[in-house]
Amino acid sequence: MASKLSATRRITSGFTDHRIKLVNQALTGARLMKINGWENIFIELIEATRNQEVGSLRILVDPWLRGMLSFPPGPWFLRGELGTEQPIPGDLDLLLLTQGLADHAHPATLRLLPRDLPVVGSAAAARVVKSLGFDAVTELKPGESSQHQQLTIRATAGAPVPQVENGYLLHHPDGQLYLEPHGFLDPSLPPQPLDAVITPMVDLGLPLAGAFVKGCTVVPELVKRFQPRTVLASTSGGDVRFEGALSGLLQMAGSAAETATCLPAETRWLNSSPGERYQLR
Repeated sequence: MASKLSATRRITSGFTDHRIKLVNQALTGARLMKINGWENIFIELIEATRNQEVGSLRILVDPWLRGMLSFPPGPWFLRGELGTEQPIPGDLDLLLLTQGLADHAHPATLRLLPRDLPVVGSAAAARVVKSLGFDAVTELKPGESSQHQQLTIRATAGAPVPQVENGYLLHHPDGQLYLEPHGFLDPSLPPQPLDAVITPMVDLGLPLAGAFVKGCTVVPELVKRFQPRTVLASTSGGDVRFEGALSGLLQMAGSAAETATCLPAETRWLNSSPGERYQLR
């Protein structure tokens, strides 16, 4: 183990600051979505939180607001820190979690939320929130649906990390949206017009292992399947820094601008920036 760790650190030290900055941006951007005002479908990006207002509903998606982020076997492997911690949104109606990993179901943030807040999540995410004492948890497997007031949430097959996690189709009388944070499109989803999709627009992977974020390849498929009016890139940087052995090994391919060249003229794309607000409809 010691020799492998030493070799990993030597490889890590050979990567340039520019590469690490690009990877930091890609990792950060995957956490940067706050959706407000479903009636006009706005997206507001604030640090590591996605907060959706769907009609009269306020939905928090995959939040990371406070504290450090790390993955097993420990912070030496991958560690993330917020430059600025964010306030906990009030008057929430629903917590929506795509995955059970810490960058989607962040324990330190979840501990700050009311335990009676309804939760919809993948099987892995449901285990996390149940262990923290949340008592209104709906577990969705791909293909299953849940209704919350006028909002229909359909779970789709997402990234295998390693178990298959969730993406979501959100249907509301005021609009329809698809989101999946790793660029894995469920092949069983039928073609249907949507107002917007939120997706990575770059690839991110590891040497030999290949890509685990597949934005470059999934965007043309998403456009063909859903004919969205707007594609929002979820791979822009923000006020987060990632360090550790894994951050130096990660490789990013492509750019949002390059991927956008495949979009039809009637589909616009937005490269997200923290704190900005975008009208998607």
